[in-house]
Amino acid sequence: MNAVEIEEAVSELALKPFEAEEFPFSFLEAFGNKSTTIKKLRSGTSNKTDVIDAILQRNNIHILSSKKGEVNESLETLRNSPSTKKNKVEFILATDGLDFQAENIITGETVVCEYKDFHNYFGFFLSLANITTVKQIRESAFDIKATSRLNKLYVELLQQNPDWATIERRPDMNHFLARLIFCFFAEDTDIFKDDNLFTDTVQKISDPDASNTHEVISEIFRAMNTKLENREKENIKVWGKKFPYVNGELFSGSTQVPKFTKIARSYFLHVGSLDWKQINPDIFGSMIQAVADEDERGDLGMHYTSVPNILKVLNPLFLDDLREKLERASNNNRKLLNLRNRLVRIRLFDPACGSGNFLVIGYKEMRKIENEINKRRGEPNRASEIPLTNFRGIELKDFSAEVARLALIIAEYQCDVLYRGQRLALAEFLPLDAENWITKGNALRLDWLSVCPSTGTGVKLQGDDLFSTPLEQAQIDFDNEGGETYICGNPPFSGSRKQTLHQKSDLELLFSNHTKSWKNIDYVGAWFWKAAQYSLINKAPFCFVATNSICQGQQVGLLWKLLLAKGFKIREAHKSFKWNNLAKNNAGVTVIVVAVDNNSEGKRFLHHLNKKSEVKNISPYLTNHDIKIIEPTKLPISTNINMEYGIYYSKSKGLLLQKAEKDKLLEKGLSAKFIRPFIGASELIDGKLRYCLWIDDKDVDNVRKIKEIASRLDSVYEERIKTKDKAVNKLAKKPHQFREKKGDNQNKIFIPIHSSENRYYLPIGFLGVESVVPNSAFAIYNPPFWVFSILSSKLHIKWISTVCGKLETRLRYSNTLGWNTFPFPNLTQKNKQDLTVCAEEILIARERHFPATIADLYDPEKMPEDLRLAHERNDEVLERIYIGRKFKNDTERLEKLFELYTKMTTKK
Repeated sequence: MNAVEIEEAVSELALKPFEAEEFPFSFLEAFGNKSTTIKKLRSGTSNKTDVIDAILQRNNIHILSSKKGEVNESLETLRNSPSTKKNKVEFILATDGLDFQAENIITGETVVCEYKDFHNYFGFFLSLANITTVKQIRESAFDIKATSRLNKLYVELLQQNPDWATIERRPDMNHFLARLIFCFFAEDTDIFKDDNLFTDTVQKISDPDASNTHEVISEIFRAMNTKLENREKENIKVWGKKFPYVNGELFSGSTQVPKFTKIARSYFLHVGSLDWKQINPDIFGSMIQAVADEDERGDLGMHYTSVPNILKVLNPLFLDDLREKLERASNNNRKLLNLRNRLVRIRLFDPACGSGNFLVIGYKEMRKIENEINKRRGEPNRASEIPLTNFRGIELKDFSAEVARLALIIAEYQCDVLYRGQRLALAEFLPLDAENWITKGNALRLDWLSVCPSTGTGVKLQGDDLFSTPLEQAQIDFDNEGGETYICGNPPFSGSRKQTLHQKSDLELLFSNHTKSWKNIDYVGAWFWKAAQYSLINKAPFCFVATNSICQGQQVGLLWKLLLAKGFKIREAHKSFKWNNLAKNNAGVTVIVVAVDNNSEGKRFLHHLNKKSEVKNISPYLTNHDIKIIEPTKLPISTNINMEYGIYYSKSKGLLLQKAEKDKLLEKGLSAKFIRPFIGASELIDGKLRYCLWIDDKDVDNVRKIKEIASRLDSVYEERIKTKDKAVNKLAKKPHQFREKKGDNQNKIFIPIHSSENRYYLPIGFLGVESVVPNSAFAIYNPPFWVFSILSSKLHIKWISTVCGKLETRLRYSNTLGWNTFPFPNLTQKNKQDLTVCAEEILIARERHFPATIADLYDPEKMPEDLRLAHERNDEVLERIYIGRKFKNDTERLEKLFELYTKMTTKK
């Protein structure tokens, strides 16, 4: 269940009559517990409580339906229960149907309310459904409630108005939704003078059977688009004249409304009954976007970017500097005035703005600073001079662009109420301006200077409708020419292999004149390059959320090589972290935040694990080093020992065997010499067993006499011959073999391509002559033992984690970027002997713990002492070869490796 579905279930439960015995089970069902789980709790088999009549779900919650008036005592009983602590309960909850109390044992946070209101606190319990939340979303239950109700209304209207569900009419439907949101907000915030004017008018004037509901709403929309002096002439209904003139192009154009059913009318009235004063535009925009997007509706309520994450972009870009200047200004009137004058000339530009989260937060933070300036200058009620039109965006989806504009309008009003009071806020709110400052279109195809001009003299285009007319340029100039421009956002992520043809076309347009390898650039890299081109003209620093891949592996050589050549450097960066949204089983996306400018002066900061460090330079690898880009190379720079991919085994299913299949073939008379261990990453690391057929040309006719073998080889032939790949078609002639037959009768070092970043060392293996390595790993054939020592070192894993790419946060090994570029000094014979001994000691230590797997042995919390000591000895011996002692830390390790790499590649 998603957050919206949970809110609906909890709200329904709160409306039902309280049943003491059933409440604990109904509550858990509302948070997504399956019927089988509830059944076990009912029977007592999984109920771990030691409190009479209570229900305890291990690792989750302890619930007690208490006697009347004894909720306090019941909660205390649960708190003191030994079973609460023993079963690692997160929540305790007690209720008698009148009062409701709950506590998070871990955080100490509590909920105390009347039973009928507990549904308002459903966000408090979201972790019961494995939904990771941030505090902000827990405290904003309204936004999820509103999204839930609007979604029901939206879906019902689409079902009853199929013509409105077409691609052609969907913008009309979304525009209608934007109008509704404004009206619900306006009637609860005194923008419409009478409370609940919109909802009450529809309820009183429209028929209960909903037959004319659409006509009533249409007339209200028409009234808000008609000036007061023209209403008699336009024959506005008497009840419509109560509504103010709004215009601002929000209600211009067609006032057609989809037809309502009785159910849709009921949903409408339910939405209107909510308290829309509580709307939080920086949260709500993202959520409501999912209502109108069919692809996202299944994850309704999941699309929310936390304010702290947004500030990781905006703070280093310009907000930190503004706050610092405010602190320095203290109460100096002249300095405060200069800072205020600077504020009103700042432009924030998000070229992938979505529903406007970054722009809304930027606006609210700047208003906060402006308000503090006004207070210090003794001008507390001064009107804001920060224009909404300084917050520009580009968005591909039309409804998202509408929501972005609406969210900014709501944010402006809320800030006016907060800083100037309701009376002054209302006096200046209506009518809305007819300005359009969010552009609908493909940001990679538009000229950003036309959307966000540097001088305020861009081309003006007048749109017919503020909230639906797609514009390819901003329609207005900035109120304040000159000033600063900052580019921010969270552009779409798509790796080179997951891009659509249209996205590839975007990349070709931007990069084809600059690099032949443009097809391999991550899609998010296009925003960096487009921002750099804009910045060369407008000197605009930019900061984006991006996948961590753009600062790893081949992306550094592709994207950052271009940026560095244009004089751009990283000003500030957050190293890899999870960009958590409100999502079930939320793994999040592993991202980085990178702020870039072409100013060689000023401080630079690196953020990692909530720690901020000032550094001299930030490399494209997000390290504190001044290094050149590590280029992939086909040959190793330090040795003549090659690392190769394992055997290509696609379209070879019939050649692969599980243990039971292997045993069965041996029983049928197949010689063991035709079966080899097939060792991939899971086999080496987790100790799994898999085998393969290994048949020479001269033996194929003989082994085909075994029926099961013939069947397997025929299946491989069919699999290969049916594919469109001509190279694979040719392989069909030899269905008894993989594409290559390398590594036969050779020892080999095994290096997995992907492995966990949590281990202290790479989980490599030394395999015997019989083993076959697939191309999901690398292998060094007939290696000297000292190579195993280098690959097993801290030095090497640090190089790999820095230089090679990653899959999310997992290490992704590359032979061309990892082994081939890894710099080590010329090794003497004595050095090699010492390293060989170290390698043998590591392997012997592993062997002592047989049958423990690599996963067991290299678990950071369970690593055997003798194995840990063998690795430490190996590290010390290798590091003394580099600098005559152990390195102090990873920073020093990288400094030496980068220094040596630079020397070795410069010589070559």
